[in-house]
Amino acid sequence: MLELYIGNKNYSSWSMRPWILLKQAAIPFREVKVRFDSFAAGSTFKQTIGQISPAGRVPVLVDDGFAVWDTLAIAEYLAEKFPDRQLWPRAAQARARARSVCAEMHAGFAALRSHCPMNIEASLPQAGALAWRDKPAVRQDLERIVAMWTELLAEHQGPLLFGGFSIADAYFAPVCMRLRTYALPVPKHIMDYIGRLCALPAVKAWIDDALVERDFVEFDEPYRTSR
Repeated sequence: MLELYIGNKNYSSWSMRPWILLKQAAIPFREVKVRFDSFAAGSTFKQTIGQISPAGRVPVLVDDGFAVWDTLAIAEYLAEKFPDRQLWPRAAQARARARSVCAEMHAGFAALRSHCPMNIEASLPQAGALAWRDKPAVRQDLERIVAMWTELLAEHQGPLLFGGFSIADAYFAPVCMRLRTYALPVPKHIMDYIGRLCALPAVKAWIDDALVERDFVEFDEPYRTSR
């Protein structure tokens, strides 16, 4: 069976992507959660993950002893290993566009990620309002996301970015979590998409697990000193 090494579900946006991809596609796997205690070289987290992946980060997919790290690499590996699950869109141009937007997410949106870190359990509208007011780059990131999702939803006529569930939806699921936590202003059709995504069984299962995790990790909580 495949093994997926992940971090805390409340905080680990990178871990969320392949987990919900596997779960929603009904691909059997064993979850191995490694708690975020610290990212220092001598931490339990680094020592544990360092034995699995030279990158020392989560997520890591292990298939019969073979480790795949980096979320895009994991997604591509799963798409090739399970072609019947149709994880990328079927049409060539749609498939290329899906890869393009996933790569854009992978390499970009640094301001949104930095100023609005994923924290599913929290409700931080005041922090979101300050980030929206004071951080032009956050506004630019969100404007691009709204434009991207609007175009894709219109072109493929929903309910998700490329019609049915795909790697692209898994890739942007952590963005949906951020938009809810920080109550960032988006149009109704974007909120509707977020609602549909969060209603997917895999996404709902991740959220439910994050809510009962109750593991306050101080260095992942820039806006709170306690829960």
